[in-house]
Amino acid sequence: MAQGELARHVEAVRHFSRFYTRKIGILQQGAYHSPFSLTQVRVLYELAHRDQCTATNLCADLGLDAGYLSRILRDFERRGFLQRNRSEADGRQTLLSLSSRGRKAFAPLDERSAEEVGAILGPLSPGERKSLVAALHSVERLFGNRSEQQKSPYLLRTHQPGDMGWVVHRHGVVYAREYGYDEQFEALVADIVAKFIQHFDPRRERCWIAEKDGEIVGSIFLVKKSKTVAKLRLLLVEPSARGLGIGARLVAECVRFARAAGYRKITLWTQSDLYAARHLYEQAGFRLVHKEPHHSFGLDLVAETWDLDFSGTN
Repeated sequence: MAQGELARHVEAVRHFSRFYTRKIGILQQGAYHSPFSLTQVRVLYELAHRDQCTATNLCADLGLDAGYLSRILRDFERRGFLQRNRSEADGRQTLLSLSSRGRKAFAPLDERSAEEVGAILGPLSPGERKSLVAALHSVERLFGNRSEQQKSPYLLRTHQPGDMGWVVHRHGVVYAREYGYDEQFEALVADIVAKFIQHFDPRRERCWIAEKDGEIVGSIFLVKKSKTVAKLRLLLVEPSARGLGIGARLVAECVRFARAAGYRKITLWTQSDLYAARHLYEQAGFRLVHKEPHHSFGLDLVAETWDLDFSGTN
């Protein structure tokens, strides 16, 4: 590449960087109108979205100086946001996680972040938003870690217009082909997604859509059942996208969001013949608490209730 062309490309990237920092308010003193810096919020985010990690992991993943991160972690510990536990696998390692107070502090920051991005995307048409997300995915692909991309060649996002129709359609098709469920199952899914949209509470509920190569390949919902109990619903991964870890990631996102939102338990209703889904729930820490035979969707089935109770954890 000629030096003149490279120089123009460098300036274009720098121009975009200046534009984007203004657009999302990086230069503001407090991120999301809070007393926390953007770096502090990023550290809180990582702690909220990992079961446990080490300071070394955070330094490497966030590109932070060890001394700077240490000061942030000490401040979080002083505020009661952080808890440290000795690793059972390696006694030399200290594992970090957010306390219940830390999760409560992070929840409004996460909500404001989503609101601010939503405000940026709001004026765009659905087609423009899709083009923007595709462009961002391209940036991640070009600048990201190639080995990580090979491990996780998909992205997760929240729902947008048109997604609910996909959820209903694909549940109807996939469950009919793989399990023999009739159209009554599709009707049940349609009722669930309609109620989700009509009564959506963004502070306590969430839908995640998985995309691969610009196409939807999975979904999951977390909805409010009561003040302290959330319900996991409508986990689906397209047959063509299985084996990439999408199902486990979707379940993990539900668990993390529920913790941050202050729920004390997640419950779900499934069927005994859905072996892959049941395995994912068990791996995530859910436990089978009730079984009941019934006749639904044209079949004799055994319904199961699984719970994940984290009311006793910090």
